[in-house]
Amino acid sequence: MEFRQLQTFIQAAQLQSFSRAAVQLGYSQSAVTVQIRMLEKELGTRLFDRMGKQVVLTPQGQKFLMHANTILYEVNRTRLSMHEDEELKNPLHIGTIESLCAAKFPAIVSRFREHHPQVKLQITVGTPEELIRMMEHDQLDIIYILDAPRWSESWVKAMEVAEPVVFVASPAFWAQKYAECEKNGTVKWSTKTVGQEEISVRQITLDQILQEPFFLTEKNANYRQALDQHLASCHCCLSPVLEISDTAFIIQMLEQSRGLSFLPLFAVQKQIWEGTLAAVEVDDVEISMYRQIFYHKNKFRTREMEQFIIFASEEENH
Repeated sequence: MEFRQLQTFIQAAQLQSFSRAAVQLGYSQSAVTVQIRMLEKELGTRLFDRMGKQVVLTPQGQKFLMHANTILYEVNRTRLSMHEDEELKNPLHIGTIESLCAAKFPAIVSRFREHHPQVKLQITVGTPEELIRMMEHDQLDIIYILDAPRWSESWVKAMEVAEPVVFVASPAFWAQKYAECEKNGTVKWSTKTVGQEEISVRQITLDQILQEPFFLTEKNANYRQALDQHLASCHCCLSPVLEISDTAFIIQMLEQSRGLSFLPLFAVQKQIWEGTLAAVEVDDVEISMYRQIFYHKNKFRTREMEQFIIFASEEENH
């Protein structure tokens, strides 16, 4: 039994395809087929059921996959242990979404580059679904996404942090809207926990803002989907005047014109601190997503991956 046969078997099992495994490993499809057949002959059992172009693990194949992953993990760990004192230099491929890339990654990547300048970083931006699919096909080392809590027995979750999604507008627009609502007697007051303290906040109703111009991310953004689902539960809907995937452009539009948006707090925290945007408190609307870091359980956790996860986690305290 050869080490490369185990690698080929694991790739074929993950991708459910000999042809895709061949492309991933740089082999011909016939070479992959030969390696799998040699494994099956040596083990005395069939590892895959062939169903057209797709291959599926047999019960014995699933059992062998557990052993193959363990062997591969231990071999990789042994190899890396021989170089623990060396400077990090292996490439690292990270997948993330556009808003996290713009708001969180500059600080994380800057610190990472400062400490590990020899590591070549590659960042791929996509939707959570696209990134998860790439991770499962071993095309990404780590993914950092914003979504509802995700879980799979095939993944390792390295970080999970709750992230509020908030309505935002320019301070002038919010002041004007609040004055209108106060005049109409539709302002509400409630308490909100911030850190260790409870503070009073003024709120307006959802009806008061739905007729205003909205600049929103496209419908495939998960926090946009969460808003649409909440509106549907209230038997109402929203027709934005602008839809675009670029949150930086939305923020510029909010700062320069009358309108609202619904964005993760991390994307607008800096503007709120600086006073160029204001969070609009809306009665009975409280939506949170979760920033999560994953890697596949079959992926050996390299020192480069560990360092990125550490820097991403430490960024929460900066």
